[in-house]
Amino acid sequence: MGDQMPDSLQLVIGADLAGQPIAQAMRLANRHGLIAGATGTGKTVTLQRLAEAFSDAGVAVFAADIKGDLCGLGAAGNPQGKVAERIAAMPWLNHKPQAYPVTLWDVHGQSGHPLRTTLSEMGPLLLGSLLELTDSQQSALYAAFKVADREGLLLLDLKDLKALLNHLKDHPELLGDDTALMTTGSSQALLRRLATLEQQGAEALFGEPALQLEDILQPAADGRGRIHLLDASRLVHESPKVYATFLLWLLAELFEQLPERGDADKPLLALFFDEAHLLFAGTPKALQDRLEQVVRLIRSKGVGVYFVTQSPDDLPDDVLAQLGLRIQHGLRAFTAKEQKSLRAVADGFRPNPAFDTLSVLTELGIGEALVGTLQEKGTPEMVQRVLVAPPQSRIGPLSDAERAALIASSPLQGRYDKPIDRESAYEVLMGRKGLAPEADVTAEKKAEPSFTEQAGEFLGTAAGQALKSAMRQAANQLGRQLVRGLMGSLLGGSKRR
Repeated sequence: MGDQMPDSLQLVIGADLAGQPIAQAMRLANRHGLIAGATGTGKTVTLQRLAEAFSDAGVAVFAADIKGDLCGLGAAGNPQGKVAERIAAMPWLNHKPQAYPVTLWDVHGQSGHPLRTTLSEMGPLLLGSLLELTDSQQSALYAAFKVADREGLLLLDLKDLKALLNHLKDHPELLGDDTALMTTGSSQALLRRLATLEQQGAEALFGEPALQLEDILQPAADGRGRIHLLDASRLVHESPKVYATFLLWLLAELFEQLPERGDADKPLLALFFDEAHLLFAGTPKALQDRLEQVVRLIRSKGVGVYFVTQSPDDLPDDVLAQLGLRIQHGLRAFTAKEQKSLRAVADGFRPNPAFDTLSVLTELGIGEALVGTLQEKGTPEMVQRVLVAPPQSRIGPLSDAERAALIASSPLQGRYDKPIDRESAYEVLMGRKGLAPEADVTAEKKAEPSFTEQAGEFLGTAAGQALKSAMRQAANQLGRQLVRGLMGSLLGGSKRR
């Protein structure tokens, strides 16, 4: 390719040591990928570079911002020093410092739009995994969801499920054939687990307005793919299980809602799952097996999944076998176990006679990587030693003022910012007891001023979003059961009825 920039429908990663561009056809980007390497080797900047490339091609991006510096995508870069030198060594790159269309999200609603889903949409399987339930407790949870479907009780937030569990203690006849599943011990255990989840601050994830997937897929006004960043710096450290469960829900929801696309010239969406080991750590094997199946099947929907982690060992072998693009930054091996792992990483690439892959793994500098791409026919290309192209946006975080300005200019401003607590299981069941619902303290806490509220609120838009969500759930109750059916059939467990 010489000094010529690759075709625009190429995912350009960087250059080999001879200065030749290293890229992969964008039409193969739904074959998933891996960005791995030790701490401080440049994984985040590589992720940033790929997110820009997808955006430039009109592909939407959803990524977790673990360290808080990926949000630099929202500001133009100012290359200096070694970064400027690397850019100069890649004249074909046509590097132009620029900001990218970024939307910021935060489960707690403090550093981005509040990000929520409902218990009904998440379903009992993923919720059970989040609560780390035993088999008997999981069966009780399934029984409770079954009653909710039959009785027309919407489960939107945690207080809805708590109200339902307490109601079933007083009215076990509602369980029908499943009465034996809801023992006193199981019911109390579920309530204790829900209380623990609330103490961890996870209740902020459940409620309305819930995330609408079409908002993630909507392109920017200039045609570039919008980059959605979840501020997970607090979430990963305080509630790693909540972080992992949300990403798994997002993956399953995309699979359920998106139509088959067949062969396309580019993906519809690229997902970047940082700290990817959390998706599989402590996950029951049956669930893990089904997740591997979802990863394999979702590429036909035009979704590429990119796992970011320290070592490929963090991912199951069946997932690794499905990854088309592999970007491996430097690794260190001091123990016999680490050396064995290093050899396994080297063996995962198609050998290149020009160098010894195993030796190079420990020699790579910051911003260098071993890269395995796919050829046009989808077969592995020989591994290359690559200098990763610098991003055009800022390397480093936004200031608080810049973040607030970015949120204020968001096309989703006012759409998710104000929580809405409509009638659901809690209100209905309280009404059956002849009691008035207590004030929703959780909703009041969610409504405390945040960056998004400072930027301004549009109540009409928020109310419209709630109406849309209400219609979606009320008019498509069967659809919501099918979502949980997907989680049951594809992600293990019993089929929803």
